[in-house]
Amino acid sequence: MEWRKCYLDVVLVPLGFMITMAYHSFLWHKVRTQPLTTIIGTNATARRFWVSAIMKDNEKKNILAVQTLRNLIMGSTLMATTSILLSAGLAAIISSTYSVKKPLNDAVYGAHGEFMIALKYVTLLTIFLFSFFCHSVSIRFVNQVNILINTPPDSMCIVTAEYVTELLDKGFIMNTVGNRLFYAAMPLLLWIFGPVLVFLCCVTMVPVLYNLDFVFGSSAKGKMNVHGERDFV
Repeated sequence: MEWRKCYLDVVLVPLGFMITMAYHSFLWHKVRTQPLTTIIGTNATARRFWVSAIMKDNEKKNILAVQTLRNLIMGSTLMATTSILLSAGLAAIISSTYSVKKPLNDAVYGAHGEFMIALKYVTLLTIFLFSFFCHSVSIRFVNQVNILINTPPDSMCIVTAEYVTELLDKGFIMNTVGNRLFYAAMPLLLWIFGPVLVFLCCVTMVPVLYNLDFVFGSSAKGKMNVHGERDFV
């Protein structure tokens, strides 16, 4: 049967991920050139104002800073825990002697031999492990910010608002990369049922992510430029 040949996996799976990578390349270009048109750039600008305001009036806002950063750490911890649990589950499936491909033989398009099944699970495992790594590094940076943002000012100016903002930006970047890797695992999970679903999922995710990543309307950008208080999260 033609639909069971591996050419579907060779064509549709790379094509779907090329579409996703092309979108993220476009997003990266917009963040670098027109940051206020994207949620990532807008939030980065807002964080710069937030860190500066917190460190200028630290005696009154130190509790606010600790609570906000604690919520960020809790979110990254949840994602890191989920990623490592899924990795452990996939590792157990890979090492199991039970053949998970047999119940799916009649329902899966594309290649579904032992090698292809192993490739699907190993790819998923790798994605989840990298997501766990990114979230762990994000927690490290945010923990550093949690201490430094409450450092009393000194004459040497060792800890500045710019330095703390840079650490916080690194934490958010790693958190974003970890989340995007986690999102990338969704098409890979559907790959178990065939390459057609992988391609359809990648194509569907691009407009969804576009609506989540970009700021629409000039009024929103105007508020960001005047007050610098939009979307601190």
